[in-house]
Amino acid sequence: MSGNILTTAACGLLLTSLYFATRWFDRRNRSSLPPPPGPKGWPLIGNMFDLPTKDEYRVYSQWHETYGDICSVTVLGQRIVIINSPDVAFKLLNKQIYAGRPHYNMCCDLVGWSHALVMLPYGERFKGYRAMLKNAFGSRASVEKYKETMETETHHCLARLLNQEGSTNFTGPIRRSIGAILLGITHGYEVQSEHDSLVRIADQATDQLGVLLTPGSFMVDTISALRFIPTWFPGPFADFKRLARDWRSDLYGLTEQSYAFVKKQVSAGTASPSFVQELIEGKDLTEQEELDIKWVASSIYLGGADMPVSALSSLMLAMVMFPEMQKKAQAEIDAVVGHDRLPLFSDRDDLPYVESMLREIIRFGPPVPLGAPHCVTEDDVYEGMLIPKDSIVVANLWHFLQDPNVYPNPEVFDPERFIAREGKPAQPDPYDFCFGFGRRICPGVHLTDAQMYIFTASILSVFNIEKVVENGVVQEPKHEFTSGVLIRPKPFKAVLKPRSAKAEALIRMFGDTA
Repeated sequence: MSGNILTTAACGLLLTSLYFATRWFDRRNRSSLPPPPGPKGWPLIGNMFDLPTKDEYRVYSQWHETYGDICSVTVLGQRIVIINSPDVAFKLLNKQIYAGRPHYNMCCDLVGWSHALVMLPYGERFKGYRAMLKNAFGSRASVEKYKETMETETHHCLARLLNQEGSTNFTGPIRRSIGAILLGITHGYEVQSEHDSLVRIADQATDQLGVLLTPGSFMVDTISALRFIPTWFPGPFADFKRLARDWRSDLYGLTEQSYAFVKKQVSAGTASPSFVQELIEGKDLTEQEELDIKWVASSIYLGGADMPVSALSSLMLAMVMFPEMQKKAQAEIDAVVGHDRLPLFSDRDDLPYVESMLREIIRFGPPVPLGAPHCVTEDDVYEGMLIPKDSIVVANLWHFLQDPNVYPNPEVFDPERFIAREGKPAQPDPYDFCFGFGRRICPGVHLTDAQMYIFTASILSVFNIEKVVENGVVQEPKHEFTSGVLIRPKPFKAVLKPRSAKAEALIRMFGDTA
């Protein structure tokens, strides 16, 4: 056993030395142009100790004051470029050479995310995924065929929220309903409970992706040789391998179980209409075609569940902090919808304040503050600065959306900032960049937007979202968010109360509180 350990360690040391030597010679042969500015690093390790471990988006926003619209750091030879200007992001990230994704050893190889759309390398397989998704979700009109599913599940969510009146756990019912919509659309699968096994696995995998994409989380992403450490290696050195094994089980469990469910239903002739059912029923598929279908379907949930849940949590926070905005939205809904029914998609064009509220929700609390990382596939030059091939490039959406020079009083939730008036143009639409750039723009933008609309309008039509009073003390929430690639408001207390006896009766008509 000791001989195996020594051999593994020696191989790791040799490969690490070759890695650094290759990096050094490669840099010497690159252009003499300077990279984007940034904190001064140390020899070999670069800016390892400058990378923030929490509130990354806030730290990068502060760097804007020192280094300008674009800055960079290096960690063990890997350059990371941070863009703090939407104009720069559009100029760079809309180029095809920025359509790549970084190849994180932990995320892509050890856990297996290289098959999912979010981390799939740009190429023919990527284009095939996009074509399938464009056909199903590529426009607001194409999402219309799912409106009944979304409206029905939203009504069920209202009933569950009512059933737990007085509780501050509003996220659970919303997450269940978003999961039910996505699994119903993709696989015709009916979610059984808030703790449904597929929803649980999917949510775990999504949370894990946030960790996997955080720069500096795993040393194996920088030193590839570490991947050869065997899982049985004693002590903490192989902890990441054991973690990868468990997380791979979650990711593949979701993908395989959900696809097997549809195949079984199709074979039995009992399959509900769904994205997967339409692609496989009556088809003689190759092994590769089946692989692509199962992963693109899984990607819809993995890429689409967290953003609406986070956004709706931000809605709750905003409504508690700014009750006057809640009243304005409710007045508009009452005028258009009335008190005898719930909002429908057909009401949307007549609800401009609610429409603007969707933009403000994303601006107030960007669910993915740094977007998904891009990778430049060849050297690029921007305003005399070299962005080397294989650089990781991130757009700091948080800074774009919280910049007081663009959005005055950014800490204030104000949907009217997106409503143009005479002498006062609307402020920039967050939808122009919050769903990504170029060839990597989110293919599910219309589906996410539709879910945000129907949940926002429906919840506000029948509930008042209020502050919690404990022992006579009002619990005041703050505009604070978690750290990481995927964020949501830090825990806060809020309570949902029916707006009236008629509103409560309307909710109960839809009944499903299971």
